[in-house]
Amino acid sequence: MRINAFEPSAYETLGALIVYAIEQHPERTAMVDADGKRTSYRALGERISQLIGLFKDLGMQRGDVVAQLCGNRTEMFCVMAAAYVGGFCSVTLHAMAGADDHAAILEDCHAKVFVYEHYFAERAGELKTRSQRSIPWFSHDSGDTDPCIWLERSGQSTPALTSVGRSEDIVRLAYTGGTTGRSKGVMLSNRAMLSNVRLWLGGLAWREGVRTLCSAPISHGAGSLIFPTLAAGGTVYLQRGFTAPSWLECVQTHAIEHTFIVPTMLYALIDHPATPEHDLSSLRALIYGASPASPARVREALERFGPVLVQTYGQTEAPNTILILDQQAHQNASAEQLASAGQPFPGLDVVLLGDDGQPTANGETGEICVKGPLLMSGYHGQPEQTERTLVDGYLRTGDLGRIGADGLFYIVDRKKDMIISGGFNIYPKEIEDVLSAHPEVAAVAVFGVPDPKWGEAVKAVVALKLGATASPEQLIDYVRARKGAIHTPKSIELVDAVPVTSLGKPDKKSLRSRYWNQQSREIA
Repeated sequence: MRINAFEPSAYETLGALIVYAIEQHPERTAMVDADGKRTSYRALGERISQLIGLFKDLGMQRGDVVAQLCGNRTEMFCVMAAAYVGGFCSVTLHAMAGADDHAAILEDCHAKVFVYEHYFAERAGELKTRSQRSIPWFSHDSGDTDPCIWLERSGQSTPALTSVGRSEDIVRLAYTGGTTGRSKGVMLSNRAMLSNVRLWLGGLAWREGVRTLCSAPISHGAGSLIFPTLAAGGTVYLQRGFTAPSWLECVQTHAIEHTFIVPTMLYALIDHPATPEHDLSSLRALIYGASPASPARVREALERFGPVLVQTYGQTEAPNTILILDQQAHQNASAEQLASAGQPFPGLDVVLLGDDGQPTANGETGEICVKGPLLMSGYHGQPEQTERTLVDGYLRTGDLGRIGADGLFYIVDRKKDMIISGGFNIYPKEIEDVLSAHPEVAAVAVFGVPDPKWGEAVKAVVALKLGATASPEQLIDYVRARKGAIHTPKSIELVDAVPVTSLGKPDKKSLRSRYWNQQSREIA
């Protein structure tokens, strides 16, 4: 049964959703931290009100940015929520990003306040030293060099929450992971954020009082599940980081129903020997996304977890909810269809366009483009990049895809990841899917390296499953037998683990950089 008690389209701001949830369910538990600390909806509202009062005392105006470096904890969400309710703008730094990326983001967003937790105190000190502007710095924890933000207004009254702002106000700057170059500040409005909630509520069944687990960072994809959970009067369980044992224990102990993970986390759960020993029958939606998944490994996951898998495809510029392959579609899918990304969420216009801006013919590859209220308002301070990405009302995603005879969308690859070898266009994902189907392969990344004869040559890095003994030569022969010579990697390197970005995606930028140095690629 879908939740209809809250209809996001009836409100102009994300803050209104938060206030609604707090007013409707004051005595229910809103959040549970990794250490077991429980926070009621009423207490959540009091904390948010406290922060809004502090930000106003500091002279912050509507639209001003509060930046944060923090892992998953209730206090982190409170800072984000205070921005949404109070009419400010939230920026969350990815915890695993480097100092240079953090410094560049802080400079770009012009933050008026910075909040961090003790775990990142050293990084915060470095950023403060590098900062060109003088702003208030706060810690979530007492005992740090900077004042504890929760002690600044302790003992003062917390007035009832009232959301402010308008539909087109920018309430979140979400910085891209930077896998294809400089990170860009994606400007997300109340309209875009509420559209994301509406699509989630319509795309999945949300039981009132639903229990949702966020083990992936709430600064990224997992965070989008918080708002429909709160709208349903549910409880969000937060983990500080993902490990298969802790995830399994949490799902079993708290009867978790919904969760979001990235494919690398899904593979770890499939391969963990303790998974079959846990009772995971409470799961209703095991959502995976943020990067392509191996169809062979998805089939393994179906056998392991049953009919609960949900795949979503989206981008920071249209967060999380462009395409969906739901539980029923997974259960009924053929082997080929498990390689698809599903169909558009209801209400979105998703098409394939060629370089000329015209729709591609049936079955042909084109760039995935989407139109709808979900879209970003543009890139912060980058009007030219915005103009290239938002064309005629469509977001040009940079992802190549095709529509099958079954009406499902199939992601072919990123434009920037396509390999041009000897004049042939080669899509790494096709090779990754083949290698991932090998029974001894755990994870793989395929990319192009410079080659004097072919321009680019296909290379793969492969992590084997525990105890596996497959050689690079055997894997090369495996691909050749299934894809032919053109798609066969010229070389395969065996590694303990495929490097990933802070968002859990294979880090092809760093892998390519080892080989290209200062050379340019035809696909930039």
